[in-house]
Amino acid sequence: MNSGDTAWVLASSALVLLMTVPALAFFYGGLVRRKNVLSLLMQCFIILCVISLQWILYGYSLTFGPDTGHGIIGGFDWVGLRGVGGQPNADYAATIPHSVFMIFQCMFAVITPALIVGAFAERIKFSAFLLFTILWSTFVYDPLGHWVWGMGGWLKNLGALDFAGGIVVHTSSGISALVMALLIGKRIGYQQQPFRPHNLPFTVLGAALLWFGWFGFNAGSALAANELAANAFITTNTATAAAGLTWALIEWQQHGAPTILGAATGAVAGLVAITPACGFVNPMNAIFIGALVSVFCYIAIAKIKVLFKYDDALDVFGVHGVGGMWGTIATGLFAEKAVNEAGGNGLFFGDVHQFLIQLMLIVVTAVFAGVMTWIIFKFVDALVGIRVEKNDEIIGLDLTQQSEAAYTVVE
Repeated sequence: MNSGDTAWVLASSALVLLMTVPALAFFYGGLVRRKNVLSLLMQCFIILCVISLQWILYGYSLTFGPDTGHGIIGGFDWVGLRGVGGQPNADYAATIPHSVFMIFQCMFAVITPALIVGAFAERIKFSAFLLFTILWSTFVYDPLGHWVWGMGGWLKNLGALDFAGGIVVHTSSGISALVMALLIGKRIGYQQQPFRPHNLPFTVLGAALLWFGWFGFNAGSALAANELAANAFITTNTATAAAGLTWALIEWQQHGAPTILGAATGAVAGLVAITPACGFVNPMNAIFIGALVSVFCYIAIAKIKVLFKYDDALDVFGVHGVGGMWGTIATGLFAEKAVNEAGGNGLFFGDVHQFLIQLMLIVVTAVFAGVMTWIIFKFVDALVGIRVEKNDEIIGLDLTQQSEAAYTVVE
C-alpha cells in the first residue's frame, strides 16, 4: 500500500461528499422559490444519510462485488462490508485499502440520485422522494455502475471508457430526471408566471463549491497521487473555465449582457462534460470539450425545453443529461493512449471502434435508465402518491413537507 495514494483518495472522498452537501444543496436551493428552499436542502441532506447506509448494507456489493454471471450485477459476497477491509483489492486499486476505495465510491452513489431532485423540485411528497431514491439507487445506479466499472461488467468488458461518471452518474441521472419531469407534470403556474431564483448568491456559492469538490470527483478517480490524477485535475479546471466563459459570451451575444447564473450554469456543464474524459484527454482538447458543452446545453435549455414545454425545474437534463452525453461522445473523439495507456484512442486518434462503443454507451444507458425510472415512478405513485396536493404546492414544501420556514420576517 501507498500512504500518499491512501491520503489522496480519502481527501477526495471528503471533497465528493462536499459536492452533495453543501454544494449541490446550495446550488439547487438558490434556484427555487423561497417557500421551497428547505425542501431542496433536506432532500440533498437526507440522501447523504440514506444512500450511505444503502451502500454499506448492499449497494457496494451489488455494484463492485464479484460478478454473478453475464456481467449484469455483483453478488452478495460483500454485503455489510463482509470481506471489505484494510488490504487492497487489486482488481480496483492496488495501492489503497479496499475500504478506502469503497468509501470513495460511496460518495458517487450519494450524489447521483441527488442530481435528479432538481427535475421534480417544488412538487414531490417527501415520502415519495425517499422511496424513489432508494429504489432508483438499487435498480438503476447499482446495476449500471457494475456494467461500466465493476469487474466482469459487460460494458467494461467491451471497452467502455467512463473515467469518473459521465455515463454512470450524469447521463443516467439526466435521463431519469427528464422522465420524472414528464411524468410528474408541470408546476402550478408554469409558463404563466415568472419562477425566479430566490437567492442567486446561494447558487453561485454552490457552483463554486461544486467546482472545488469536483477535483476530488475527477482527479480522485485516478485512485493514486500520480501523473494521471494531475492530468485529470488540470483538464477538469480547463474545461470548466472554458465552459463558464463560453456560456457568458453566448448570453452576451443573445441577450446583450452576461449573467452570473449563466456563467455558473456553464461552469457546472463543463464539469459534467469533462468527467468521463478527464483521465483520457489532454488539456488543449479539454478546452474544446468545455466550450462546446455550453453551446449544446444552452440550446437544450433555451430552445429544446421551450419547444417541448416540459418542466425540468432546475434543468437537470439540460445540464447533466446533455453534458454527460456530450462528454461521453467527446471521450470517443479525443481519448489518447499517450494520456492514459489503460484507456484507448478516440476517433481523432485513429480508433473508430472506441467511438462506436461510446455511442452505444449512451443508447444503452438512456434506454435502461429511462425505462427503469418509468417503472419506479409508477410503483411509487401507486403506493404512496408522487405529487403533493395542489394546496400544499401553493403553500410550499417547506411548510407542508418539513414544517419549517427558511426565513422569518420580523415586523
